[in-house]
Amino acid sequence: MKDGVNGVALGVFIFFFLAVTVIGFMAARWRKAENEASLDEWGLGGRSFGTWVTWFLLGGDLYTAYTFVAVPAAIYAAGAAGFFAVPYTILVYPLIFTFLPRLWSVSHKHGYVTTSDFVRGRFGSKGLSLAVAITGILATMPYIALQLVGIQAVLDVMGVGGESGNWFVKDLPLLIAFAVLAAYTYSSGLRAPALIAFVKDGLIYLVIAVAIIYIPIKLGGFDAIFSAAQHKFATPNPKTGQPTGAIAPGHAGQWTYATLALGSALALFMYPHSITATLSSRSRNVIRRNTTILPLYSLMLGLLALLGFMAIAAGVKVSNGQLAIPQLFEDMFPDWFAGVAFAAIGIGALVPAAIMSIAAANLFTRNIYKDFIKPDASPAQEAKVSKLVSLVVKVGALVFVLTMDKTVAINFQLLGGIWILQTFPALVGGLFTRWFHRWALLAGWAVGMVYGTLAAYGVASPTQKHFGGSSKEIPGIGEIGYIGLTAFVMNVVVTVVLTFVLRAVKAPDGIDETSPADYTADAGDPGVAVELPPATAGSAH
Repeated sequence: MKDGVNGVALGVFIFFFLAVTVIGFMAARWRKAENEASLDEWGLGGRSFGTWVTWFLLGGDLYTAYTFVAVPAAIYAAGAAGFFAVPYTILVYPLIFTFLPRLWSVSHKHGYVTTSDFVRGRFGSKGLSLAVAITGILATMPYIALQLVGIQAVLDVMGVGGESGNWFVKDLPLLIAFAVLAAYTYSSGLRAPALIAFVKDGLIYLVIAVAIIYIPIKLGGFDAIFSAAQHKFATPNPKTGQPTGAIAPGHAGQWTYATLALGSALALFMYPHSITATLSSRSRNVIRRNTTILPLYSLMLGLLALLGFMAIAAGVKVSNGQLAIPQLFEDMFPDWFAGVAFAAIGIGALVPAAIMSIAAANLFTRNIYKDFIKPDASPAQEAKVSKLVSLVVKVGALVFVLTMDKTVAINFQLLGGIWILQTFPALVGGLFTRWFHRWALLAGWAVGMVYGTLAAYGVASPTQKHFGGSSKEIPGIGEIGYIGLTAFVMNVVVTVVLTFVLRAVKAPDGIDETSPADYTADAGDPGVAVELPPATAGSAH
């Protein structure tokens, strides 16, 4: 690591950061609607985004700064096990093709802003809706914190902040980045990350294209890179006497790999921010087109993952694996291009952090504040509460990052994945059938949450006694697998069995406010409004 501040890289980073800040504030005037004071406008961008805006928004939302730092870092540390992120992002698109258009249609028809809105409308249960909302908010908080960890990793490598100096000087750059993010999200809502996503994704595609060609040439080709990685992983760890990793997963790791990939694929579009970006699009066809072109990001992710092996071949030595890729960029690139790469990661944190805070705020406003505190809240009051809550959520994430050990944030994010998967039966099940009983769904959710949390608490790692990972022995099979998927199976079993029982005893069912035709409705159909007037909507391409 170079001594002092890398002035050139920092200058380029600040230039791009200022550029996206200006774009973020300008976004408030982009395709401005007559009625701004509503959650549809502030929290969903007027439900008006076309194919390309949605593609960049979803890509910017799902492929976060943490992805770009953590996936190669996992491969740098353990080898093939870190590649699970690539197949899971491929598995997810056929899955969402089946249910996201249905969710879009029923949400557009009834004005649902969140998944909890749909669950309440479908099952007539505020309790189940509250459970889904609380799970969404809990799972989103540490995810936002990890975006700030991504910015912090880049600042550390550039020599800004880091371990030296008093806490205020050390954390000042992160505080400034946070304040800017909070300000333009407050003023522009979802339009800000939608516009900034164009810059973020453009920079990331550029950096990956250059890195995947330039770095191997400097290191002697992929043969030399894989040889160096193989040598490192084959070398026994002095403490354990075991190899530190593997280029290909061994037999013992195959269940873990497969269940983690499948469980993560099922969970990804349960996150509130994924749904927020989806519901902001203007028609069913926009969703369908996006499920066919989003796999381009998976191709990029596969190439990005290889940077972990390149960091080994380049001899990158870091005490914290999260710094491996920023350090690789600083070591291998000229200072000015390292600044571009750091800006890509930094801006890659701002887009998802903004969408996540908006999504969590929408959940609180619609499904806690309006359902339980102020049922007669006007659209303007909803928008005001959501804006304030989005600030509170970001402050919470910032406190998390500044006061807690980084591994704690990572552990909570792993726990968030386990939790959010437990909302799958209510959401996806509800999109296709009304058979599940609302009380059975609530009981299944509770069983999945309790088992998942306790199982994760019992996992130790070399550095901590609890929450040391997300895999544990699967009851009845004996193989090591993803806790979230095991909890999900338990959740489904409990839901199905209890539904049979509750239906047999004729337990009271909630009122379903949806009809079968709602699930295939498109904008412009009878009773389905196109949110923006045609002149404005026409400019959405």
